[in-house]
Amino acid sequence: MPTLLTSTSTVFSRIEKAICFGSLALLALIPFVERILRLFSVPTIPHSLGILSHLFLVVVFFAAMLTAKSRGHIAIGIAQYIKNDRIKWVFEFAGTLLIVFLLTLLAWNTLPFIKYALMMHGQGLPPVRLGVVPVWIFAIVMPLGYLVMALRFAFYLRSWRERAVALAVLLLGTAAAFPAFAELIWGTDIFDVPEPFFTWIYVMESLVIRFQVPMIILLVLAALSGMPVFAVIGGIATIMLVAAERPPTALPLEVFTRLTRPDLIAIPLFTLTGFFLSESKAGERLVRTFRVFFSWLPGGIIIVAVLISAFFSSFTGASGVTILALGGILYTIFRKNGYSERTTIGLLTAAGGTGVMFPPSLAIIMVATTSNVILHHMGVSTDYTPIHYFVGAIIPGFILLLAMIMTAMVLSSFKSKGNTGPGTESIERGSFNLREALAALRESAPEVLLPVVLVGGYFTGWLTLMEVSAVSVVYVVIVEVFIKRDIAVRDIPKVFAKAIPVVGGVLTILAMANGLSFAFVDTGIPETFTSWMESTVSPDAAYARIVFLLLLNLALLLAGSVIDMFSAIMVLLPLVVPLGAAYGIDPLHLGIIFILNLEAGFLTPPVGINLFLASSRFERPFMQICRYVMPFFLVRIAVLLLVAYIPWFSTWLPSLF
Repeated sequence: MPTLLTSTSTVFSRIEKAICFGSLALLALIPFVERILRLFSVPTIPHSLGILSHLFLVVVFFAAMLTAKSRGHIAIGIAQYIKNDRIKWVFEFAGTLLIVFLLTLLAWNTLPFIKYALMMHGQGLPPVRLGVVPVWIFAIVMPLGYLVMALRFAFYLRSWRERAVALAVLLLGTAAAFPAFAELIWGTDIFDVPEPFFTWIYVMESLVIRFQVPMIILLVLAALSGMPVFAVIGGIATIMLVAAERPPTALPLEVFTRLTRPDLIAIPLFTLTGFFLSESKAGERLVRTFRVFFSWLPGGIIIVAVLISAFFSSFTGASGVTILALGGILYTIFRKNGYSERTTIGLLTAAGGTGVMFPPSLAIIMVATTSNVILHHMGVSTDYTPIHYFVGAIIPGFILLLAMIMTAMVLSSFKSKGNTGPGTESIERGSFNLREALAALRESAPEVLLPVVLVGGYFTGWLTLMEVSAVSVVYVVIVEVFIKRDIAVRDIPKVFAKAIPVVGGVLTILAMANGLSFAFVDTGIPETFTSWMESTVSPDAAYARIVFLLLLNLALLLAGSVIDMFSAIMVLLPLVVPLGAAYGIDPLHLGIIFILNLEAGFLTPPVGINLFLASSRFERPFMQICRYVMPFFLVRIAVLLLVAYIPWFSTWLPSLF
């Protein structure tokens, strides 16, 4: 029996990866091929946009399943600081049971949506189709994904007794989904449900309405215990929608709608591009090139580190990948050139996050699209597109780069003897060699040209955002696999596998948070919160904008210390955008402030992810990393305040477009 279970699991795992990796590859190949076909006025693939949108849905849920398998979903996990093993186990066990319950509930709640919205299409109309393929074929990955994740979380538990309890909770989640089963059996009209089932549904909804606040508090506590953020957000959204007497299909509808919009396809493709770069020797070639061109300048090695870190993290959207991929080689170069450990580790830990301010930053894409969705729900028209946000972030981004470089240069003029005592570092400066520079540039030319091609194609309008991301994947595969041969063809699936946790972790949060945003808007929370804020700080007061921006920055910095960037974008932006509108803050300027704040969260204790990754990569104690990074963190706060109180930095360039 164990052998049979193992064999079945292996076959399912292979099928799972094949579907996920194949769908992700098609997301890149189809737009690329279509762009080539249009060059020769050849008809494009029928229903290609619809196919891509629904393949994206497949990628998200299969990536979520694979991420659950590797236990890679984004979580806060303050419980890791608990020293008592028994208490820590209680938190983790309770959090696992809760996520199994929620995922089971979400799985069954998706079925009525598939039946009535896609299969029966209004009960009388033919099913929704993409050509000859019914859409429900794609949508079935939603309940499948939820159930597979529920089972995987259940079987993560150590003993069979714990797993048995988790399976019992799975049955409890099935029972709690009775309103969904009732809709499947008796239809969408609740009054068609016979007794005693109607009364059961009424009692269940009444309990949610009565205890919604304690339930939400329980989920927040579960998030602190290490429960994946996407499940917490989905649970809160479900509670709010049920309390608002919405049907079980409300959340699945929002998730499906968000994940079948083509504007999000760029996120996994740019992430994949970044991982192909990080897994190849592109980093070494770029470091060599930048070093030849800049090391002869005062602080040239610092300039190299900041630029190369920004380059890599702008593609992956995960600055931690930059620390892991480039930390070793850059650390060696710094130390050989006489830089202190304090300056070296502090800069390399802080520099990675600067990439989120430059194309093709995932954070900017998410802030732009989410802000526009919120403004649309508010009935506020806006002409801003992601391209305006990209342009608006350029000046603040360069200010941040310059601030990081100057801070490191100032620190490098001192060195520590032990932990105290200033002294002058012995910094070596090379000389510029034209022949060596041209040789290095020739070697790294394909990687150097990548951002030029992508930014040029996007800003000239020759390529859409989705096409830019597709071209970036095809380009790096051709360069790193077939030209440079840093990655063997057989190792391509390994690169996909490394990118999947980032893709699955981010996009599942985005999907659930769209449901939460809808719940916020539907229940009037932003209006209520805005009214309270206006009564506290009148928008008509002369100091209103100053006070609002100060409070906003403090709140986002606190949030950044306990929640990751992508979670914060989707959870907090629905509250912040209406407030910004009330106080007359340009939504684009607000978005740039938001990103700068959350970028600082990478370095903010207790859960700044870059601090943990740097501690692991450089094998130094966590608190020591915090001390090394503190000067850079304080400079970031100064840059944040500068950009927040001078809107011109964010709005001038977009005004030219």
